[in-house]
Amino acid sequence: MPLEALTADLTPAGLHYLLIHYDVPFPDHASWAITFDGFERPLRLTLGDLRARPRTSQPVTLECAGNGRALFESRPLSQPWLLEAVGTAEWSGTPLAPLLRDAGVPAATVDIAFAGLDRGIEGGEEAGYERGLPLAEAMREDVMIAFEMNGQPLLPQHGAPARLIVPGWYGMAHVKWLDRITALAEPFEGYQNTVSYRLREQQEEPGEALTRMRVRSLMAPPGLPTFPERDRMLAPGPTTLQGRAWSGSAPIERVEVSLDGAATWSDAELQPAPAAHAWQRWTFDWTATPGMHDLACRATDATGATQPMAADPNLGGYANNAVHRVRVTVTAGS
Repeated sequence: MPLEALTADLTPAGLHYLLIHYDVPFPDHASWAITFDGFERPLRLTLGDLRARPRTSQPVTLECAGNGRALFESRPLSQPWLLEAVGTAEWSGTPLAPLLRDAGVPAATVDIAFAGLDRGIEGGEEAGYERGLPLAEAMREDVMIAFEMNGQPLLPQHGAPARLIVPGWYGMAHVKWLDRITALAEPFEGYQNTVSYRLREQQEEPGEALTRMRVRSLMAPPGLPTFPERDRMLAPGPTTLQGRAWSGSAPIERVEVSLDGAATWSDAELQPAPAAHAWQRWTFDWTATPGMHDLACRATDATGATQPMAADPNLGGYANNAVHRVRVTVTAGS
């Protein structure tokens, strides 16, 4: 997502970030269905079945766990995201928890596994994309199976016919092109849970699983960009800096802006959140004076977590929520 799209409450589908591990599958929507395995009652739901169930809609911010990876001093071998791997859409579908209750969750269940139709090679072996959720997370009332994005049917690249939405979690949990949901009596040990998406310094370490998005704020770049460098140029005088802030763990309580390279900070004006798991808009009025300015923004959530000046590096380049800095040249002319 280009950062100028931070000015939009909802990210258009064509600007929303994408991370697709393998090939985009194109299932026949007429014959497609989700199969529920390991439950007390067999369940197979078509797209028509899902659309006939109670409907819910909610704006949810999705961020890739690797957002900011390319800003680490040591560049991990993976998708070289700068700061564009984020977006907020209005997702519509049906809540997951009632489906699980209808299927009958066995008493011994600890995890629910979600498998997509996309397949590829991981560690030298053919595999489909699969992620597991602890039962308590899967049973949250805001977790949903979505079949629409911004009021339109899902596009193929966004998971059509239906995908999982897990508000608050990094994007790897929102499994696309859903094919199978399985109740497990043991923790899910698929590749995307136990090998990938873990915070660690060495490959042989078990590491810590990535779950909820860390607190973050981003600034929409002010002024005009140069080409091809994308340096920011701004005319002097009054201007309003703006951006968005979010956290997967708690509401945002404060956004601060620095005009001097993070030496001093002032509070921005923070607008109310449009929904529990959607980003919040912030603004900051500034009278720009000629010269070079090192702008920065940082957010704090209700748990007290604040964006650090620098994030701890890790093998996968995950969860880099360091303070966002934008250098702007204010010119003497228009």
